Amino acid sequence: MSIFILILSLILFIFLVVIHEYGHFIFARRNGVEAEEFSIFFGPAIYKRKTKKGLLFAVRTLPLGGYVKLKGEHDSDNEPGSFGVATTWSKSKIMVGGVLFNLITAFVLFTILSWVGLPNLIGAQQFDVKGGSHVSQNEVLVQDVLPHSPAASIGISKGSQIIAIGPLGALSTVSSDADMSKLTEQYNGQLVYVKYKYDGTEYTKSVRLLSKSVVIPSLKTNNPKGYIGILLTSLSVRQYSWWAGPVESAGLILQLVKLTFIGIGHALAGAGKLIAGALTGNSVARSHGQRVASAQLVGPVGIFMILKYSSLLGIKYILTFIAYISLALAIINVLPIPAFDGGRLWLMLIWRGFKKRISSKTEDIVNIVGVFVIIALFILLTFNDVHHFL
Repeated sequence: MSIFILILSLILFIFLVVIHEYGHFIFARRNGVEAEEFSIFFGPAIYKRKTKKGLLFAVRTLPLGGYVKLKGEHDSDNEPGSFGVATTWSKSKIMVGGVLFNLITAFVLFTILSWVGLPNLIGAQQFDVKGGSHVSQNEVLVQDVLPHSPAASIGISKGSQIIAIGPLGALSTVSSDADMSKLTEQYNGQLVYVKYKYDGTEYTKSVRLLSKSVVIPSLKTNNPKGYIGILLTSLSVRQYSWWAGPVESAGLILQLVKLTFIGIGHALAGAGKLIAGALTGNSVARSHGQRVASAQLVGPVGIFMILKYSSLLGIKYILTFIAYISLALAIINVLPIPAFDGGRLWLMLIWRGFKKRISSKTEDIVNIVGVFVIIALFILLTFNDVHHFL
């Protein structure tokens, strides 16, 4: 089942790219600018087809996003129907069209999830509409499993949901990580049965827990043990009324935007320490900066792994992550990063402040530099993802 959901989640991720580029496309058409190509991903084409209206649709190889190629994309182009001859207001709408569509997608997904069940992934501080919701589901999930532990010996793995534990015929329901901690301590050294679910299948297996005489002394060593040997996290799902759903969606989006900018700030601060440490030869500062910067960001491998783990939890978790990715795409594309929508928009507006148009040469240089920076970041994030997830 999780394979199907994983494939579905990857399709939904590609959909976010399509919806973003469709935002550019629809705003270009409505403002008199002709689109020449609609491409999903970058690099060499693996599929191409030309429509009756002359639009080239292509699917390419590098999963770094996508693009809509407009006629006369340079700010200085002056051919009829080109991007260059459009007004500043029309160009601004075209460049933020993708951002707008991603915001709408995030809002719609979060609203639907609020009605059917919205997972709490932030914790107690997650935005919540008081009086308009109730907990519809509570799950205790395995975050990590110690090697050679009792849990590992019966096949409990990361992403498993713990349901109950106890002696045969007297299993106690586990509603939180505190419940599990209390029960495993109570039955330490005894043979117990553990009921858990993984990838949609429920299991009940027997295992002997470690005793206090083994666990307590190990806590003072470099190899601490647990009675069953798992690290747990509790996740709840809240369901909102028809009026509270859109309010919850809007409030959560504002909260996530704030948290994302805080994370970007930490990443930039870490990158600054990394660069400063490299220039001064301070290996401690460099190492600290690298850890801080990399902890805030994930690349394509990280996204795939999060989608994989989310697929074990079900479609609600997948849709929550997809909604956040849609919001993140909107945020990234308003930042003044060369080659991204925000970079192009701010570059144009700055030149407009001097009552000038950007020359095609200047625009190409800025965008090429941006592309190389993005590719370098893509490579670094991929290495970081491999280190953290694989």
